[in-house]
Amino acid sequence: MNNYDDLFTSGEDFRETPFDKDAWAEKKQAERQAVYEMADDTAVAVSKDGPYYQQYLDTQARFPSYSVTNTLLIMAQNPDATRLRDFDSWKDLGASIKKGEQGISILEPGAEYAREDGTTGTSYNVKKVFDISQTTARSRPQPQTKVDDRTLLTALIHKAPVPMKMVDELPGNSVALYDNDQQVIFVRRGMDAYDLFRGVSKELAHAEIARSRENYTRSEASFAAYSASYILCKQNNVPTEGFYSFNVLPTGLAEKTPQELRGVLSEIHDTASSISNRMYRVLEQAKAPRVAEQER
Repeated sequence: MNNYDDLFTSGEDFRETPFDKDAWAEKKQAERQAVYEMADDTAVAVSKDGPYYQQYLDTQARFPSYSVTNTLLIMAQNPDATRLRDFDSWKDLGASIKKGEQGISILEPGAEYAREDGTTGTSYNVKKVFDISQTTARSRPQPQTKVDDRTLLTALIHKAPVPMKMVDELPGNSVALYDNDQQVIFVRRGMDAYDLFRGVSKELAHAEIARSRENYTRSEASFAAYSASYILCKQNNVPTEGFYSFNVLPTGLAEKTPQELRGVLSEIHDTASSISNRMYRVLEQAKAPRVAEQER
């Protein structure tokens, strides 16, 4: 059998300095710990500052498939990021990382393991990704496929968890209102498309939260529903300025632990994602005929 050891020796014999698996594991653990601490610190900062919290929601809207923890990490390291890939993915696209650029540390799932209580856990590894602004790739505007207002609203209420009922008036001139007792969303007649999207998306968020919480109350769910509605508006190019304000955050939010804060943010993320995923099917079907027409 041929021996190729000499290819990896470079004139020196490294046999007396073998790979230290324990040191490597300790280094990786330290990296993970630093990343988790960064996420915790960012969560605490977000809970104490309204504009910073809104910036977090903007980041989550741009990266809907990223977990809350990874959104917090992106927020901490590059809040203006718009398109993330790892080194190899950018290389596959023919782009290289600009000199001196530091990667954004996020967490990706690793191997599963058995906990002491018998349940299965997932280990996480630190992964470096880079925003397009850190690469030589040409930053091109992402194609925006404009859908008409009727299609947008049709997508919003597609397979809604509760029925809709049109009414002439609602308390406080509300556009829409979720009634948990009747399990219905009342919608005021005669409203324009964007008002309907903002109002109905918030009430759909209430309906989603009511399904997931054991003890739902409107007042306790209002902040999460309001935040999820804002994310949906940002994702669908519905105007938010002048309609949403996060200058005053809920009393007690800043007193929560980082773990509790991630729970709050996860509920918002999951609520918006549940509605957005249903919308996606309708919007993709609506885009298909237009793409086919453009290709003729």
